[in-house]
Amino acid sequence: REKVTIMSGAPALYNILLNHGNTHKYNVSSITKCTAGADKLPMETKKRLLDFFPNINGVYDVYGCTEASPCITIINAKDSLRKDMSVGKALPFLEARVVDEKERSLPPGEVGELVCRGPNVMQGYHRDPEGTKGVIRNGWLHTGDMARMDQEGFFYIVDRQKDMIISGGENIYPREIEEVIITHPAVDDAAVIGIPDPLWGESVKAFIVLKEGKAAEEQEIIDFCKGYLAGYKKPKRVVFVPSIPKNPLGKVLKRVLKEESGNKH
Repeated sequence: REKVTIMSGAPALYNILLNHGNTHKYNVSSITKCTAGADKLPMETKKRLLDFFPNINGVYDVYGCTEASPCITIINAKDSLRKDMSVGKALPFLEARVVDEKERSLPPGEVGELVCRGPNVMQGYHRDPEGTKGVIRNGWLHTGDMARMDQEGFFYIVDRQKDMIISGGENIYPREIEEVIITHPAVDDAAVIGIPDPLWGESVKAFIVLKEGKAAEEQEIIDFCKGYLAGYKKPKRVVFVPSIPKNPLGKVLKRVLKEESGNKH
């Protein structure tokens, strides 16, 4: 009715739209662009959006946080398919880089924390100077996200710093494992966490939701991962669950999974 041209939403919203049985009844020809935030939009969902909206010229992934009002990077319509899993380049008025624990810039391809500065970055948390010191250091906003940058300046979010698993001294990023597991033909959804391990410090545990009518065994999933991941990255435990706990924006609640893992599994 309003001839809306740009649609914005979290991945969960787009999934609801695409899976709703009555969407074909509506005229969506005015939509020319879709932007996605809050979490990375899976490639399959991007392709479905391009098919669903007849006049769309691409899907934009936007990455950011509230402290950056809220955008840090964006990937344009043309590059969103060419640079799979990238969150794009920094906004033109903003500086972004990947740094090590001593805040030194890292070369392309190396993983570190994504930091940024610019006019859109907050001055600080209201009446919380200590909290502000924790995220803004030397004028740079520390996002808490582990990332890498390629030779063309495109950023890739590897995982949340706090979600990183350290097993036998090796850094393991849950997102990498989740992206492998989700390609298994029987898997509908997956989430990975680290659990205490007396030998390695932490080990990998996967929570998996199976597709309706499909079946899989724990060892089958572990063996599947062996074909795509280094040995220390593959899950040591696999638990099949009816659903993955998420917030209203579709982000996985890893804290809940860790609590359940300690109490039940």
